[in-house]
Amino acid sequence: MFCQLPITSYQSLPSGHEEFMVIGLLRMELHLPMALSLKDKRSILKSLKDQLHGRFNIAVAEIETNQKWQRASIGVAMLGTDRRYVDGALSHVLEWMRAQRSIELIRVEQELL
Repeated sequence: MFCQLPITSYQSLPSGHEEFMVIGLLRMELHLPMALSLKDKRSILKSLKDQLHGRFNIAVAEIETNQKWQRASIGVAMLGTDRRYVDGALSHVLEWMRAQRSIELIRVEQELL
């Protein structure tokens, strides 16, 4: 059962409440050279997602499920109120991903909303 709650827009907040929500998004296409089967791929991705979530406290999900053993796309999302903090945190995520030997980054897209 779902409960409907009223939605307050930022325009209707009283004066002095100028906090904004910043949403940071990363979309990463990966090459998994060590994956020799779909089972290997799932194992590598599960470990990677668990480490990212635990280390950076971010939401991580596999997107665009690909049946190729050595290809994957993952999405990362982070919320905050400071644009510079969210941007910096996503930069740390990218640095960490580039340092991983089990994957190669093919393409990265970053967006702040």
